[in-house]
Amino acid sequence: MSHATQSPLLGQPKAIRALTNAFASERLHHAWILHGSMGVGKLLAAKLFAGLVLDPETTPADIAAFAPPLNTEDAALINAGSHPDFIVIRKELAAVSQSRELRDKKQLNIPVDLLRETLIGGVDGEGRMLDSAVHRTPARGRAKVFVIDEAELLESEAQNALLKTLEEPPLGTYLFLVTSREDRLLPTIRSRCHRVAFGPLSENAMQQWATQHDWQVSNAERAWLLQFAEGSPGLALVGSKFGLYQWWQTLQPQFKQLDQGNFPPSLAEEMTKYAEQYAEQLVKENESASKDAANRQGVAMLVRIAGLHLRQRLMNAAAANDRDALDAIQRAMRTLDTFEEAVRANVNLKLVMSSLVAAWSNACAPVSQR
Repeated sequence: MSHATQSPLLGQPKAIRALTNAFASERLHHAWILHGSMGVGKLLAAKLFAGLVLDPETTPADIAAFAPPLNTEDAALINAGSHPDFIVIRKELAAVSQSRELRDKKQLNIPVDLLRETLIGGVDGEGRMLDSAVHRTPARGRAKVFVIDEAELLESEAQNALLKTLEEPPLGTYLFLVTSREDRLLPTIRSRCHRVAFGPLSENAMQQWATQHDWQVSNAERAWLLQFAEGSPGLALVGSKFGLYQWWQTLQPQFKQLDQGNFPPSLAEEMTKYAEQYAEQLVKENESASKDAANRQGVAMLVRIAGLHLRQRLMNAAAANDRDALDAIQRAMRTLDTFEEAVRANVNLKLVMSSLVAAWSNACAPVSQR
């Protein structure tokens, strides 16, 4: 058996300190919210915590390093996703539910019946009495760790049903709510949990992560992905997987035309095509995924790319003290906010793209042309 001397969780010293300090208390707290941007290590932190509390080979040095033992039976089970006492609950579990109703639903959120089936038990919508997984004896005898990934997707009814478990969990049971939108959790949920914030990784930490990752891209694409990710390894991986650098190469020259107040005729159509391709790839990987939700994810990537372009312009305009350019860029940024709101309201995607292009062009046009 070997032990790591450094935590696999990069660039989160404050979060690591909060979690390791908790082990020094007489009773390790049972309920946690790990919140922050997507792809910055929140789920990994919950997994490392699970390794430390579930593995009998854990030493005080492992806890201090926030690095569970390597090459043990428990470590192998956790890494394989088959440890009986480490349960990750996510919306995709509906696809393998015992409930036909859950299996047939599009995976937009985490409904209360999925939570009953995987965690809290009780009577579900089909009248079945479900066992409470949280009250089972640990299969391997030490503890149980439950993680709710994308916890912001918990329906209100599911959040309310979770409250009692958060208040009075069985001894040796730990619950983690992992979320990039903590504001969508009920205040009563937040008040019952210890909250740990995760921020974007520093440039040095991102470079360290990048050297450890087996990139199958050119140096130019890798450099762009790191810039696009803004401190999120997860976002860099998404960008690599979905070819967002190619989106950038096609779209940025047309964004520059918008900056001049011009109207590239094919831009709205190309942006719609990219969002739909992104959604199609997601749905192909998971047939139960919601096409609308997948479209919104594709649009979110487009917004990030457009935002990167505008932030670069903003820095250049600020350095040149160009007040007119600064005002135009800020107007263009506001069009992105309106654009996202329209997409969330399920307005026709092509129509919204056309409106965005027109609004951006108008925001940057000379006053005489507006």
